[in-house]
This record gives sequence, C-alpha cells and structure tokens, in this order.
Amino acid sequence: MSAPRADQLNPAVLAALGHLELVARWAVDGFITGLHRSPRKGFSVEFAEHRPYMPGDDLRYLDWRIAARADRWLVKQFEEETNARAVLVLDTSKSMQWTGDPSRLTKLAYAEHLMAAFALLLLRQRDAVGLVRFDAGLRNVIPPRAQRAQWRRLVAALDEPGGGDASDVAGAMMQAGRIVRRPGFVVVISDFLVEPGPVADAARTLRARGHEVLMVHVMDPAERDFPEAGEARYRDPESGLEVPAAPSDVRAAYQETVREALDEWRAALGRAGARYAVATTDEPFGKALRLLVGANGRGAMI
Repeated sequence: MSAPRADQLNPAVLAALGHLELVARWAVDGFITGLHRSPRKGFSVEFAEHRPYMPGDDLRYLDWRIAARADRWLVKQFEEETNARAVLVLDTSKSMQWTGDPSRLTKLAYAEHLMAAFALLLLRQRDAVGLVRFDAGLRNVIPPRAQRAQWRRLVAALDEPGGGDASDVAGAMMQAGRIVRRPGFVVVISDFLVEPGPVADAARTLRARGHEVLMVHVMDPAERDFPEAGEARYRDPESGLEVPAAPSDVRAAYQETVREALDEWRAALGRAGARYAVATTDEPFGKALRLLVGANGRGAMI
C-alpha cells in the first residue's frame, strides 16, 4: 500500500512536521500529484496565443507542429494563464483563534495554511495573487502580483498583528474588489460569525463589477457537532457573553441552529451570485483545495 499524499494527511499532523511554508509546499505538491491532469492543463482550457520558447519552459506546451514545419520554437499560452487575478481575504479576528480540541489546528492556523497553499498553487501557474487580512479593520493589503517573490510577501504578512474582537467581512471584501483592477477572483476565508446581510450585499456588489466571489466557511468540528461534555459555561470569544448549559440539554437545538445558519448563508450568498463552501479543520488540506479549485462550475476555479 502506498503512503498517503501530504495533502490527505490530518492537517494538525502535517502542520507539526514543519513551518507553514514547508507544509504549504507539501500540500500543493501532494494535491498536484493527485490531479489526473497537470495543474496547468486543468486550469487553462482555451488557447490564446504563442510566445517564443524560453529556457525552463515546460516542453509539453511546445508547439511541435510549428517546430517541425518552420523550425520555430513557440510555446502555447492559454487564455486564463494571462488573465487570472485573485485576492485572498483572510479573517484574523479573535474567534478564528479557537479550536475545540488541542490536537486540532485553530481555525486561523487552518485558514493560513489553506491560504498559503492556494496562493502557491495560483502562483505556480503564473496567476496574480494578492491578500487582504482583516479583523475589525484592515491589517494587511497586498495588491495582486504574479511574481515569484509574491508568495513570500503573503506568508510574511501572516506574522503581522491581528486578533481584534470583531470581523468586518464586508469591508474587507470591498477593499479586495478595489485592488483587483479588472474582473478577477475574490476568495474569502472566515468563520463568518457575523450577520449574512452586509456580506451578501458586498458579494452582490463585487459580482456586479464582474468579479467571481467564493466564500470558504471555516468551522471547527465541535462548532458543528457540539460534543459530549459536563455542564459548563460557554463564552463567545468576541462578545464575551457567557451562558451556562449542559450539552445534553441543548445539543439538538444547537445543531438545528447551526444547520439553519449554514442554510441561511448558502441561500443569501447564492442569491448574491457568490459560491459558498464549508471546510472543517479536521479535513485534509487537499479536500479544501479541491473546494477552491473546482468551485466555479467550470471544473477549475481559474
């Protein structure tokens, strides 16, 4: 039996093996290995133009017919290789720093690893990627670039302060829309502990400007399942509100409330033209990457 790919490992186990940069590379390499087609082919479906061959280019994209007929070495470029621009919008608020089990990553750590891996995946196919980090306000704004050094800028930004008490998701989305100069992609990674209305309005505005909008709802499994435990006081990390309860008394009502909340988000964002996906922190990074890559209904995100 072959060893599991890195992107299929438990996220906490994979994260424990090295720094974020190394983990992201492993996750991406494992994800690409699992694709039936190369990421370049999978993400680029329409031929756009030729360009002269340069040392280091992948020979699979060399137009051999022209090389044989005219002794000219030209590389095929695809429409979406040159057009894609994406901004990743990352929630760093205090609630994102929570985990229901010390053996799992916090929601923020999971989101950061996912963001780093997805940015690396895009940059490897020469797409431009930027970043907006936020909590109650904007923490970092990095315009999209397709340069190799861009990934290190994005990863370095994760060390900057964050952890405010609130999440201005809608404001961060609008900032992301402003730094994408032409229609592109806005990808929001958050636990969405806010009201759906303003976020859906922001998504609708971005869609009207021609942007594709994808919302990734990061949850800890304990938020979804409400596991067994003794009577305790439950505290909202952002508002500070505390409520005493025995899990057995409130689990069914809690789970129904969570289902209704997720349905509300899905419906509100669907009406706004955005795509919505839930990722839990016990899921391998490869599964979450597939949500992102396959989320635009064309078999690939970009």
